[in-house]
Amino acid sequence: MLYYIFYNLSSIFTPFNVFQYITFRAGGAILTSLLFCFIIGPYIIKKLANFKIKQIIRANGPTTHLSKNGTPTMGGLIIILSVITSTCLWARLDNRFIIWLLIGSAWLGFLGFCDDYLKLKKKNSKGLSVKVKLFGQTIFAAALAAYLSFFPSNSEFATSVNIPFFKSFFINFSFLYAIFVIVIIVGSSNAVNLTDGLDGLAIGNITIAAFTLALFAYFASHFQIANYLKIINVSGSGEISVFLFAVVGAGLGFLWYNSHPAEVFMGDTGSLFLGGVLGITSVFIKQELILALLGGVFIAEALSVLIQIFYYKRTGKRIFKMAPLHHHFEMLGLSETKVTIRFWITGIILAILSFASLKLR
Repeated sequence: MLYYIFYNLSSIFTPFNVFQYITFRAGGAILTSLLFCFIIGPYIIKKLANFKIKQIIRANGPTTHLSKNGTPTMGGLIIILSVITSTCLWARLDNRFIIWLLIGSAWLGFLGFCDDYLKLKKKNSKGLSVKVKLFGQTIFAAALAAYLSFFPSNSEFATSVNIPFFKSFFINFSFLYAIFVIVIIVGSSNAVNLTDGLDGLAIGNITIAAFTLALFAYFASHFQIANYLKIINVSGSGEISVFLFAVVGAGLGFLWYNSHPAEVFMGDTGSLFLGGVLGITSVFIKQELILALLGGVFIAEALSVLIQIFYYKRTGKRIFKMAPLHHHFEMLGLSETKVTIRFWITGIILAILSFASLKLR
């Protein structure tokens, strides 16, 4: 919105030319979403508490978490409102990637909201059934995959995936690429959802991942930079960095309230949409497998649950003391804060390795 207002006035007042630069608007997006969180955060948290929209801790979870029972949830509303508002102010709304990211945020955010609402209505930790949740996520992912089959990010590499650390090693998925896209988006959405179990854990790693992908999106948008770094050039992807920096700002703002001891939890309202946009972004900028490296913490959390379920059904025994993985470390005696910070450190290391892949191609 601001782009159209001020850039079109640059012929009258030349300093307004600054609005054409993605770096300037990305900076504006991160500050706006951060400030928006600070402004609306206390109000939303108070309203959630007044309406008794409070977390119901599962009975079979760590006993140390019972004190969290009654903490306001659905705090993802703070994040999604901040991200959408900031994006609408600073990004170009005629950009196809921005349109899809806003639609995806709204759809997955609504799906998460329904899940949280049903949990509160039923007074237990179960909301939407797994089948309904997966169906809702798959509908959007399939629609996006269909769109990309007709209007790919880069027509030359429409169904090809680059292998990180190799400059000319691509795998062509051909007609299976649509399924691959669905797996990435649905998988990343649910993986982040499973990671959201400790104060600040999920939002900290999301912020790290969003910052990293924002830079990848900016690099991919410039032909010369993309060519130098041996990554796929994606015209128009620079606007994605504006959206992702809005996520970074909102993540930092939410962490202000979600750090231990948390004043509010994001709930599925936040985790489903945040995980989804990471997957959507990786597909748009043709860095699908970088997300597997960058989001290693999320993948480890999801795999720990799948492995635990599979092994328990086969043997009646457990590999982990408790799943997801962060609870396993808690059961080993590590404090919640120590587990969270160590997972953040792991996320930062994975981000560094992701950037290192650019120079090792």
